[in-house]
Amino acid sequence: MIALLTYPARQLVAVAAFSAVCLATSASALEPGALRDSLFGGKPTVADPRTGQPVARYVSQEGDVFVLDRSQPRPLLKFDDNPEVWVLRPQLAPRGDVLYMNDLGEPVLRATRLGGLTLFTNDRPGGTAAALAGAGQNLRLAQMGPQQLLERLAQASARATRAARRLIPFEADASPGSSALTADAAMVVAEAIIRMSKRPDSRDLLARIGKVRLVEGRRPQAEVSRGVVQVTVSPRDGLAGRPSSERIIAATGGH
Repeated sequence: MIALLTYPARQLVAVAAFSAVCLATSASALEPGALRDSLFGGKPTVADPRTGQPVARYVSQEGDVFVLDRSQPRPLLKFDDNPEVWVLRPQLAPRGDVLYMNDLGEPVLRATRLGGLTLFTNDRPGGTAAALAGAGQNLRLAQMGPQQLLERLAQASARATRAARRLIPFEADASPGSSALTADAAMVVAEAIIRMSKRPDSRDLLARIGKVRLVEGRRPQAEVSRGVVQVTVSPRDGLAGRPSSERIIAATGGH
């Protein structure tokens, strides 16, 4: 079932369970020299002459297609076949290269001064070359109302429940200003559960998850206690204000 409780001041609480799968029918739809200029410099530079924005699409040698968005304070990356947006932290590397790390300090991209770009994935931990493929769209959170948040929670619950093969309800304590980030965080948690379900140690990892709770706080966090995965979001930090699926998996004991 889905329950919506409205409180005085600014808070609302939403609980989504798998029995609301009628709202989750669109969940599957969610699953799914320019290079050098786009990756370096203290100020945003032009990544594609047609857009005038530091946002571009790339394709790796293995066929992974992704958008890299450097138009915001923190670089963002999104693969075409995955709903998660990865928030990256640039770090100087030897020979003047730049490493782009995730929130666990793991490398996601490496850019060289000569314009080369290497993508690191779980399948290719040693890296694979990526090439510029054209213009990309900015990666930004859209405004969202309480009904849309409820639908996203139901979708996330449905996806997590299918992966775990048992009910995993999602609940959220959100304000109007955090609804969009909370909805995005819910989908990231679902993505983490789906990824855990495909691991050899999936039974042990999923056994630690009874439900998911999303709350507001000063900094993004992910922790698991007594069967509850609690994810804290920080709306003031935008997409950087919620943990990645990698961090959520690590919080459950996965490495």
